[in-house]
Amino acid sequence: EVQLVESGGGRVQPGGSLRLSCAASGFSFDDYAIGWFRQAPGKEREGVSLITNDDDTYYAQSVEGRFTISIDNAKNTVYLQMNNLKLEDTAVYYCAANEGDIVKAYGNTWDHLGYDYWGQGTQVTVSS
Repeated sequence: EVQLVESGGGRVQPGGSLRLSCAASGFSFDDYAIGWFRQAPGKEREGVSLITNDDDTYYAQSVEGRFTISIDNAKNTVYLQMNNLKLEDTAVYYCAANEGDIVKAYGNTWDHLGYDYWGQGTQVTVSS
């Protein structure tokens, strides 16, 4: 019943833009926080951005100022607008959900929590 489905990935040149979508079903954003993560080959998974059920947002330092997370509650969809993409942004991007109060307890280490629900991922490739 609970599902997260990412879309919007693709291949772009450095400096280009992509908008990722995370469509959720089976639960409400009223009680859950949604995070974006990414993993490149041979590297550990890292947190990219988070939006909480209180509409607070967090960004990794490496993407701050370039990426923007937002939510459309009516559509149960979270977006990640990625501008000025760099080679280092190449990775599989995942969205993940967890009960919001638990995420809040982690504070600035929100990306260390093992999230309950995950999408299948969407590939982002930045190359010239």
